Amino acid sequence: MTTTTSPVTTRQGVIELAQVSRWYGNVVAVNDVTMTIGPGVTGLLGPNGAGKSTLLHMMAGFLAPSSGTATLDGRQIWHNHDIYRLIGLVPEKEAVYGFLTGWQFVLSAARLHGLDAPGEAALRALDLVEMTDAKDRRIETYSKGMRQRVKVAAALVHDPQVLLLDEPFNGMDPRQRLHLMDLVRRMGEAGRTILFSSHILEEVERVAQHIEVLVAGRHAASGDYREIRRRMTDRPHLFRVRSSDDRRLAAALIADPSSAAVSLGPQGLEIQAVDFPRFTALLPRIARDLDVHLWQVSPTDEDLESVFAYLISGSSR
Repeated sequence: MTTTTSPVTTRQGVIELAQVSRWYGNVVAVNDVTMTIGPGVTGLLGPNGAGKSTLLHMMAGFLAPSSGTATLDGRQIWHNHDIYRLIGLVPEKEAVYGFLTGWQFVLSAARLHGLDAPGEAALRALDLVEMTDAKDRRIETYSKGMRQRVKVAAALVHDPQVLLLDEPFNGMDPRQRLHLMDLVRRMGEAGRTILFSSHILEEVERVAQHIEVLVAGRHAASGDYREIRRRMTDRPHLFRVRSSDDRRLAAALIADPSSAAVSLGPQGLEIQAVDFPRFTALLPRIARDLDVHLWQVSPTDEDLESVFAYLISGSSR
């Protein structure tokens, strides 16, 4: 499955993965992923443990693919030190030294990149993430959201064309989150290539023009957020229903095309709804007409794992 976030004419800041896999012993973290990420903002969506961090680290040149290739503008990423000047990575795990001030941390990143004016670059990066007021405080005194922002500043200090962010909004308060979302959007509009990972669809759709879905190390789906949300919403939904008369309710529901299957068990009815809007409107109406009292109506498959598993099953048909 190969996709692009937008038409690319200059080939600047384009990451291409071709049948990339990464395994650790017998554990496959990323399995045969092919995708293209171009300028703009792309969201990498998937449940925890899907392989998102591993994929980002291969794109950043910190991990070698076990098989396949990862390139930036046609150049191999792994073991290409010149590529590091074009990429900024914000890891999910804490990658800061608590005894340093925010200023010292970002300045050290600027010096490691060999910038001509590291102090000026550090100040610009801290200002971008609204951390100048706290720059002289030790990082160990920062909140989780502040530590996230100072990591973003360190990743931006050398003005990279490509920015890779692993769960960047974790731990931020609403104001911090909105500011960083706005910053990411503006950088994408300016032509920078930005890929950020998240396990929250609503978070991705507020920022990204394009979404890539990763599940269990596999590339499950690709498209804009409307397409991904439609595929998630249109999947069959499983419900558990308990009522004062499960048998009468089951007979009425199975007669309607909104329900593909209805089974009666010791814990009540289990219903597979294939037309979600129709089913949710029909159930209370049928219960009222039959004078059946509904005691429990609960979805049994609303966790992210089941939602993304459905996308995987759809992509393999």
